[in-house]
Amino acid sequence: MTKWLLLAAAIISEVTGSLSLKGALDRPALYAVVAIGYATSFVFLAAVLRQGMGLGVAYGIWGALGVASTALLSAAIFDETLTPLMGAGIALIIAGVLVVELGAQRAGVHALVPDGDGR
Repeated sequence: MTKWLLLAAAIISEVTGSLSLKGALDRPALYAVVAIGYATSFVFLAAVLRQGMGLGVAYGIWGALGVASTALLSAAIFDETLTPLMGAGIALIIAGVLVVELGAQRAGVHALVPDGDGR
């Protein structure tokens, strides 16, 4: 459970940094939040990897949910356009993350099978 909380913190930090980057265009003091958000995100992501989550899974979830969250929040906060096609893309990103996670779980189960055929 700890690795999932750390991953959530990494995503929140990254999204905060990304949203602050847009805000910093008008309020340069927010560049400090950008730097802290990105640095904190990498610290949390490294902690997730130390907890044993695979890089492909951790980075995939971090990146995909970061992109999806940033797109949704920038539409809400900055009144940016969010078209139905963009919504479909966000849904595909989330579906892709779920497929990667399910594949990683399946690989973990099969790694424990003693027959060695890997299926």
